[in-house]
Amino acid sequence: MAKPTVERLSFFSLSLTHSLLTASAQMKSLASPPCLRLTPTSRPHLHPPQSSCFPSVIKSSSLSFSSSASGFASPLAVEKELRSSVVTEAVRHVTGSLMRGEGLRFAIVVARFNEVVTKLLLEGAIETFKKYSVREEDIQVIWVPGSFEIGVVAQNLGKSGNFDAVLCIGAVIRGDTTHYDAVANSAASGVLSAGINSGVPCIFGVLTCEDMDQALNRSGGKAGNKGAETALTALEMASLFEHHLK
Repeated sequence: MAKPTVERLSFFSLSLTHSLLTASAQMKSLASPPCLRLTPTSRPHLHPPQSSCFPSVIKSSSLSFSSSASGFASPLAVEKELRSSVVTEAVRHVTGSLMRGEGLRFAIVVARFNEVVTKLLLEGAIETFKKYSVREEDIQVIWVPGSFEIGVVAQNLGKSGNFDAVLCIGAVIRGDTTHYDAVANSAASGVLSAGINSGVPCIFGVLTCEDMDQALNRSGGKAGNKGAETALTALEMASLFEHHLK
């Protein structure tokens, strides 16, 4: 009677083990959705197999950056296409000339305030004009009380049509009050407005210095002569307007 009992227990143990293995396999199958299972295949795919679980993902995966895919090209092909589409025509550069001073007419507006400085600036400007073949009869000097009054006179001279450029020369030196800031700012904006409103180059040659030593150094001293630099700028701008911008 003991042998049948052992056989029954063995059969029951085998049945229980089979049931546990079956349940474990079913749990694994539920843990991963069917749509995510990878099914091996004997032939290669360029695209993943179609699935109804993620149609939008499958659709976007058909895009490729290879040159064989429609709508896309390799980086090398794109670069070659861009190079071929670049315009190869020469770019035209326009600039004024310092060698064409003959026949150009200039007005020089000079402030009398700080005359010891402004006279040196004026001399530097006239000497420079002569070096570049500007005739004396084509230069007109207009004196005004101070740098504040330069702008309105320069604008009228520009609108007269008698001059190719207007030089604006002055010297503003800082003092003990804020008067310096008001005059310096007004002189700069006045010269700018004169050029814009008249359509004639109005060249800013007003020194704005901390003391008299700085002003003298910039009117023929160690820092050169800013009046001469203003004349060079006027020559270039007058030539630019005369030969290219009319």
